[in-house]
Amino acid sequence: MIFQSTRGKQRVSLDEALVMGLAGDGGLFLPLELPQFSTDDFAAAKTVAETAQILLRPFFAESALAPDLDEITRETFRFPLPVTRLPVSEGYAGLLELYHGPTAAFKDVGAGFLAACLTRLQGDTDNPLTILVATSGDTGGAVAAAFNERPGMRVVVLYPDGRVSERQAHQLTCWGDNVLSLAVQGSFDDCQALVKGALADKALSAQHRFSSANSINIGRLLPQCIYYAHSSLEHFRATGRKPGFIVPTGNLGNGFAAFLAKEMGLPIGDMILATNENRLITDFLGGAEWLPRPSVQTLASAMDVGNPSNMERLRSMFGEAGEIRQRTQAISVSDEIIQKEIRRNYDEFHLATCPHTATATFAWRELDDSERTEKDWIMVATAHPAKFEQIVEPIIEAEVPLPADLADILSRPRHFVKIEPDAGELAKALSEKFSN
Repeated sequence: MIFQSTRGKQRVSLDEALVMGLAGDGGLFLPLELPQFSTDDFAAAKTVAETAQILLRPFFAESALAPDLDEITRETFRFPLPVTRLPVSEGYAGLLELYHGPTAAFKDVGAGFLAACLTRLQGDTDNPLTILVATSGDTGGAVAAAFNERPGMRVVVLYPDGRVSERQAHQLTCWGDNVLSLAVQGSFDDCQALVKGALADKALSAQHRFSSANSINIGRLLPQCIYYAHSSLEHFRATGRKPGFIVPTGNLGNGFAAFLAKEMGLPIGDMILATNENRLITDFLGGAEWLPRPSVQTLASAMDVGNPSNMERLRSMFGEAGEIRQRTQAISVSDEIIQKEIRRNYDEFHLATCPHTATATFAWRELDDSERTEKDWIMVATAHPAKFEQIVEPIIEAEVPLPADLADILSRPRHFVKIEPDAGELAKALSEKFSN
């Protein structure tokens, strides 16, 4: 399969796209043509991994990884991704729980898949590949966990110091010698700009063999299509109805993965994007010009993005705001509403939800009565509420139990380096950590 940059005519193979992360012209890779499926194509698929093998096989047809695809999918989808039906009086509402992986967030899926692929493609102990990842909270921890102590792999995590929860910060900074954690004195957008700048710096990139594990890398998005495919197929088989999805989104990677799954023919109904007070997506779909802005710090910190990278993919695939509005809508949710929603979810569903998931449940409640009850809806739960205990526990007045994997991570010692959002400081930190 051929992948093309959103900004030009650069075309590469899947293996090249995985390793490069970002196109040479600064664009993002998209498949030149999407494979098409029917529900019958997945008749034999009973597990998430089996669904993944069928959906991803056309993408890997000419890849060096093709013989390893089944093993990669089993390795990636080794934890459950269930849909829990919510006790609503009318209609169907479910919660797609994507937080049962090692770092208790949906990013474990994409990060684990990318680590499995790149280790097989590029694991060279004499000349390691260096994975750069900017994070607003969850991505960095998932990537660090996935690549931790893998031979021939290094990871550099850049996160906005003081703008993630304490438990998120711990997850970002407690890994082995092949992981460098950088506490950037700025915003997520500063971190993302440093990563994109480093990838574009030919000399620095050649010195360290850079790749990216942010959702700018197509290797993060392809596996995220799988849980939309599998959950929609299960629902369609059971009910004969296509479920709509409500997706909390910041950098738009998880949301774009749902669009990809739908465009490939999976039985997915309406799509709604839920954002926090970083309103750029919501305002753009409402008619405003696409003008990146400084990110605003919110309770849903992993969605604090002022310039969502994957809007470039969405616009490349569908066109401008008018065309995108025909396929989706976006709802912005304030911190005040997030707090009320966390409490309401606990009271009505006896369920603790993280601040990000609360944006999705609010968007569902805001639907017209007929829209909410006559259609089936699956809301995406992106992170375990225990990662945000300082927010969630006082609101619900109860303790949120720690998942075992998360408890193990939080018992490890932390180590990190503080830097200013400056390319020279990033280069210096890389040299001091990894120079032999």
